[in-house]
This record gives sequence, structure tokens and C-alpha cells, in this order.
Amino acid sequence: MAKSIYSGTTSRVFIATFSIVFIVYTLLLWQWFDFPFWQSVTDSSVHTLLLASACLLISSNLAYYRPGSSMVQFLYVSVVSCAMTFLWVASSHWILYKTYSSESYYLIWLSKGIPVFCIVGWLIVTGVGFRSIMWYDLEEQRQALQRKEDTEKIVREAELYKLRQQLQPHFLFNSLNSINALIMLRPTQAREMVLKLSDFLRGSIKREDDQWISLTEELQYLGLYLDIEKVRFGHRLTTNVSYEEGAEKMFMPPMLLQPVVENAIKFGLYDTVGEIAINIKAWAGENILYLEVQNPFDTELQQPKKGTGFGLKSIHRRLYLLFARHDLLETSTTENIFTTLIKVPQTHDKSSNN
Repeated sequence: MAKSIYSGTTSRVFIATFSIVFIVYTLLLWQWFDFPFWQSVTDSSVHTLLLASACLLISSNLAYYRPGSSMVQFLYVSVVSCAMTFLWVASSHWILYKTYSSESYYLIWLSKGIPVFCIVGWLIVTGVGFRSIMWYDLEEQRQALQRKEDTEKIVREAELYKLRQQLQPHFLFNSLNSINALIMLRPTQAREMVLKLSDFLRGSIKREDDQWISLTEELQYLGLYLDIEKVRFGHRLTTNVSYEEGAEKMFMPPMLLQPVVENAIKFGLYDTVGEIAINIKAWAGENILYLEVQNPFDTELQQPKKGTGFGLKSIHRRLYLLFARHDLLETSTTENIFTTLIKVPQTHDKSSNN
């Protein structure tokens, strides 16, 4: 059921409208028909208050029951308005007849005015009835739309949370495999890698509830991951991180760069024996944060497949859920350089992490 139409601003408008009706009707009786002032005030008070009550009754009734089809609604409001108008005219005239039973001129005028009262009252009550139907229908549509948006938001947030939770096990499995490979050959480095992995996971837990973080925070978090990989690959892995002025204050979803860099290390170092450099660059433009990751690859041993792998798929899905756009993740290959470009629009207030 929709909330009452007479709440908030609408109630103030309702009161103001009937206050104006009271004042105008009082002045009309007093100045135009030459009735005494207090008699005009009494007549206007009785008619206006009871008419307002009739309007409240029909509006409240329509809040609980409204026929389905438009034609039935029209007939229903018309019939109920007739009943409300009859009650209004009958009750107001009974009160005024009792109050001014000795005023013959006034009573004659009151009797002759019954048809006018009926027509005006029916028009006003009917108008309020149809206005109430429109308001309640619009309110129900608004509430239904709000429920739909809330449901979609819950589903979207649940999927985003699931994707974020999947990133950690995916990375953890890879790290554990690397530690396992180092235990026998380089136990000291294996222990170092375990410690760095612990720091990385501790940092990820701290950011569990953060939906948006600054680029600076993301790069600090990425640094923990790169420390782990540098233990594994040693001098073979070099990373160059740079960002333009202003970009560090822009916001992005957490753990957005780590899967891309992991993908770059996979294509750059797996199945190769040489040294590689991964370039990570960030800049701002047109209210968008651009993140670019470039890595070389051996064209003779492998050919990167654009958009494949859990990391890139998860990023594409997260960006779509957040911005409803499919063009925020791009991959390209130039000679032996594989480039991943991420665009993060700055269209929301992300500083509050809502």
C-alpha cells in the first residue's frame, strides 16, 4: 500500500488550499451577500471543514482500495464522490440550520444554494479522488522501481564481492605453487616469500570493506604483490611504476591492477629465461583514470590471447557491474609488447567508500 498522500509537502498544500477557500468564501458571504461577519465566518468554517473532511475520507479510502481498470475506477470515484458530497451538504446544512434557526433570510438563501453546493462539492471531491488515484499509482510505481533497483544493487554488490573473493584464492594458489617450487631449491627465499605473502593477505583483509581506494593506496598494495614475485623471479623481473600529477588522488576499485600485473608476469616470464621489464603507468584525462600495463613476450614461444584468463575476465565484469560499460578494458599487441588499458570513470563520490 502506498503511503498517505497527505504527508509532508502535500499536506501543507492541502491545508493552504482549504485555508484560501475558507478566506475567499468568508469574504464572499460578508461582502457580496451582506451577511454579518461572524455568521459568514461560521458558515464558511462549517462548509470548508466538512468539505476538507470529505476529501480526506475519499483519499484515505482510495489508499486502501482502488479498482483495477480505468473505467471501473472512474465509476467508483464518481459514485463515492456523490455519496461524500451528499453527506457534506446534508451535515453542513443540518448544523447551520440548527445554529441559525431564527434567521429566515439566511435559511432561505441556504436552501436555494443546495444545488450549487452539490455541484461545487461533487467537482471538488471528485477532483481530489482522481488526483489521489494518480498519486497513489505513481507512488506504487516509484516504490516498485525502488525495490527493483535495491534488488539489482544487492545482486550487483554480491557478484562484485564474489569476484573480489575469487581473486585472493586465485593468487594464493599461484603463490603457494611458487613457494613449493622454492622450498627445496632456495629455502631462504621460500621463507621470505611466505612472510611477504602474509603481509599481502593481511593488507587485503584490511581493505575487505573498501569499495573504492585511491590510486596511491592501490599502488602500495600492488607493491606488496610485486615484492612476492621479485622473490620468486629475482633479477629477471623489473617493474617501472609512474603516474602523472593529479592521478594519485583519483579513485578506483581495490585489487584492480594486481590481476593485470599477474597476467603480465605470466605472459612475460613464463616459458622464458631472459629478463623483462613491466611498465605500469597511470594518468588522468576527462574525469577518467587511465591505467596502462605493458609487458614484452616471446613471439616465438607464445601469443597472448586477448581478453582470456580469470584476471582479465574478472576485471571486465567488475567494471561492467560498476559502470554498465563494456569499453573500459582494452588489450592490444604491438610487435612483442602486450598492453592492457583500464579506464575508471570518476562519476561517483568514492571518497566515502559507499
